[in-house]
Amino acid sequence: GLARNAPALQELLLGGNGLRSLPGGLLPAAGRAPPLPLLATLEAAGNELEELGPEIARLAGLKTLDISNNKLSEIPVELADCPKLKDVNLNGNALKDKRLEKMVKSCQTKSILEYLRVGGRGGGKGKGKQDGTEREEARRKKREKPKKKANSGSEDDEAEEAQKLMVKVLHISENPTPLIVKASPAVKEVRPYIVCCVVKGMDFQTGNALKRFLSVQTKLHEDICDKRTAATIATHDLQLIKGPLLYDARPPDELKIAPLGRKEIKAKDLLRQLQLEADEQRKQKKRQNISGLHKYLQLLDGKEHFPCLIDAEGTVISFPPITNSEKTKLGKTTSNIFLEVTSATSLQICKDVMDTLLLKMAELHKFTAENKDGEVNSDQESKEILQCENSGVKKVPKNSPLVLEQVRVADMDGNLKVLYPSKTDLSTVSSLLTVIH
Repeated sequence: GLARNAPALQELLLGGNGLRSLPGGLLPAAGRAPPLPLLATLEAAGNELEELGPEIARLAGLKTLDISNNKLSEIPVELADCPKLKDVNLNGNALKDKRLEKMVKSCQTKSILEYLRVGGRGGGKGKGKQDGTEREEARRKKREKPKKKANSGSEDDEAEEAQKLMVKVLHISENPTPLIVKASPAVKEVRPYIVCCVVKGMDFQTGNALKRFLSVQTKLHEDICDKRTAATIATHDLQLIKGPLLYDARPPDELKIAPLGRKEIKAKDLLRQLQLEADEQRKQKKRQNISGLHKYLQLLDGKEHFPCLIDAEGTVISFPPITNSEKTKLGKTTSNIFLEVTSATSLQICKDVMDTLLLKMAELHKFTAENKDGEVNSDQESKEILQCENSGVKKVPKNSPLVLEQVRVADMDGNLKVLYPSKTDLSTVSSLLTVIH
C-alpha cells in the first residue's frame, strides 16, 4: 500500500478524483502507529467526500489540509488536535454549522480550530458532543482543580484579550471631512455593490511591509474573492484622492484610466491590449493558463458598460474587476488608505471581504509596530503574515489601534445605501479583533 511504498511521503494530492472517502490506510485507526508520519500536505479538493473521520487527528505532521468543494456537512472537532496544522481550506462544503461556515468563508484558520477545539455547534462526529456522563465528569474535574488555578481564569481572559488585534472606528459624525461615495443608477446592471472604508496609521516603511500587504491582497483575490468572480479589492493612497467620489458605469470607448504600470488608455483599448498579451502568453508557454490581469478579462464579457470609480476631478481611479489607477497607487510612504470592495453578486460578500482585509491589515499593523527596531525581511516572516490565522506574534501589542473611518455610499439623491463599518460589521472576525467604537 501507500504507506509501505512511500513511508516518507510529505505531500499527497488527490484533488478532482471523484473520491467518496479518503483512501483506506491513509487515516490510522486508534492504537495503531500513523502510516505516514511525515505527511505535511493533504489536498483532496473537488471530490465527493461526505465525511471526515476523527482519525484525521492522528496525522501528526499535517500542516496543510485542503478538502474544499466536497459534500461535507460536518467537520470533526478532532481536526483541532492536529498539532502542526496551520492552513485549512473547507470552502465549498454545505456545512450545517452556519457560524463555522462564516469563519470558513473568511479564511480564519485560527478561529476555525479554536471553535472546533471547544466543541463548536454541530461539530461532527467525535469528542465535541459529550453525553451527560462525560459532561458531569468534566464538571467534577473542574471543581477539583486548586482554587488558585480557578481564580486564574479571569487573568487568562485578560491576557487573551490583550493579545487580540485592535481597531478604532471613527464615526462619520465625528469626522470633519468624511469621504463620500455616490453610486450612479448605471451600475445596477453591471456591478451594483460597493463597500468602502478609510484606514489611517499603516506603516509600509518597516521591512518589506508594502510587499506583504500587496501579497495579502493577491491571496484574498484568489481565496475569498474566488479569483475576483465574487468580489474585487482596490486600494488607494488617500492623500492622492479628491472627493467626493462617483461610482459609475461608462461605455468602453469613453472610460479612460492610467492602469497600474501603464499609460492612460481607453478601457476598450486596454482590454484589446491585454487580450493580445494573453494570446502571446499562451503561444510562448504552450498552455492555456495565463497570469496577471489577463486572467480576469472574461469577467467583462458581454458588458456594454464598464464599472468605474471617479474622483472629483473626473479622473478614473478604479476599473473593477481589472485594475486601479497608477495615480492613486500605494507607496512606502503611504499611511492613510482608501479601500473599496465591489461585487456583481452580493453586498454581503463585499462586507465579508472587507472584514477579512481589515483583519489582515490589523495583523500587519501589529507586526510592523513590534518590528520597528529590527527591520524584518525574511521570507519565512513574509509567509507568516499571509497565513489565514493570526501571525502568532507573542508579544503584547502596543496600544496604537489602527483607525478606521466610516465611509458612506449614497445614491445620487443622497439616500444612504451602505455605511461601513457599522456596529454590526466586522462580526465575522470578532474572535480575533477588538473593535473600539
